[in-house]
Amino acid sequence: MADTTLYDTLRQGLWVAVVISAPLLGVALAAGVAIGLFQALTSVQEATLTFVPKVAAMLAVFWVSMSFMTATLVSFFTDRIVPLIAGG
Repeated sequence: MADTTLYDTLRQGLWVAVVISAPLLGVALAAGVAIGLFQALTSVQEATLTFVPKVAAMLAVFWVSMSFMTATLVSFFTDRIVPLIAGG
């Protein structure tokens, strides 16, 4: 395998990781900002108030976007990894 093939596959793999993780990270960011704003406005500093809603929001988004994530990974694997393993 040539160096360029390896680096291109790594680049594509990292891009797939970014695309797959973007919905979860975006929701975690938005929920964290909203909860932080709520805590700052109400002066409620409860630890579970930051953790539980963020986890619930991330689980909901994960459940909704699971088919997208699976399709993206399967596409990367069948289009890029399998031909490399087969020697193409």
